[in-house]
Amino acid sequence: MKQSASHRAVPPVAAAAWIALIASVLALIVALLPVPLAHADDDPAADTATTAPVASAAGPVPNVIITNFTYGDVPATVGGDFTLGYTFQNMGRVAVQNMVVTVDGGDSFSIAGGTNTFYVDWLDAGYSLTQSVPMQALGSATSGAHGVTVGFRYEYVDAGVRSTGSSDIRIAVPVVQPDRFQINDPVLPESAYAGEEATVTMAYVNKGKGDVANVEASIEGEGIESAVPSQYLGNVSSGGTGSVGFAFTPLAAGEGNATLHISYEDPNGEAKTRDFPITLNVGESIPDTGEGMDLEPEPEPAAPLWAWIAGGAVLVVLVVVLGVVLARRRRARHAARQTDDGDWADWDGEEPEAGALDGVASGDGTRLGGGTSADGDRTQVIIDDSDGARR
Repeated sequence: MKQSASHRAVPPVAAAAWIALIASVLALIVALLPVPLAHADDDPAADTATTAPVASAAGPVPNVIITNFTYGDVPATVGGDFTLGYTFQNMGRVAVQNMVVTVDGGDSFSIAGGTNTFYVDWLDAGYSLTQSVPMQALGSATSGAHGVTVGFRYEYVDAGVRSTGSSDIRIAVPVVQPDRFQINDPVLPESAYAGEEATVTMAYVNKGKGDVANVEASIEGEGIESAVPSQYLGNVSSGGTGSVGFAFTPLAAGEGNATLHISYEDPNGEAKTRDFPITLNVGESIPDTGEGMDLEPEPEPAAPLWAWIAGGAVLVVLVVVLGVVLARRRRARHAARQTDDGDWADWDGEEPEAGALDGVASGDGTRLGGGTSADGDRTQVIIDDSDGARR
């Protein structure tokens, strides 16, 4: 009788394969199971390890930085005041405390009233504060950017340990010099004529503390011409003075208009231009009179008839007066001679006293007098009259 399939015997080879497969699966399961941890009771030293405090690692040092600052809408002017505002922030993971903030303007700025030191009690991590400081740009400051240093000194506690930290932040504030380059109004000629050269001048002075660079001057206008319409004057140092002049020639009579241009760079390096319009009243050209040429002298105008008549009358009067004077002198001299002759006649008839004429001198120095000669006769006295005649 045949047996059913379920009661058939398994071959030995198949049985061994199944056994090997089951063993592999069991080994894999055992390998994947976690290793059992030792219990604290198994090791007496475990009690000490579990009761010791676990120390946490310290974090990075908190830094304080300036995130924003302002100095006004325009750069600071030399000698002028401005307000410096700045915002600082704690960039660390722990709070900072007992912070001291100082502001140092260096050689270019100073505090315009108040103090440069501030105190902050506490600043949490990630928080910020804003401060404002009134300042002034010193007169010795030059044009350009100048530094301001803001220093922070603080304390912080990290992992139960108190430490100190610091940071110095430098910010730049621009400074400008005021433009004090002064140019006076043009000096116009007293008169101008068409076709003749005229001159206009301008004086300038740099009253600022910085140099003025690349100064140029030019003239332009309708109805005038200039041999040198543009001039380069160069740099003008602080306190420097000078003048610029233009020679030009008006081409036609009437009202002439021209413009003088002055361009330069101020102490801050900014290019500037200033214009000076001028108006001239140009007269008609003067005709050439040939001055300096050899010309024949013009004949003098003849004297009028009445002048000749008056001159003749005056001459006649002078002749008459002169004749009268001479006649009177002759008469007087003749009368004097007759008088002298009469006196000599009387003197000859009388005997003058002896020595009466001694020591008397005539008008020309001839001594007058009489005396007795050696033979007893009287001598004759000779007198020289003023007319030279002897009597």
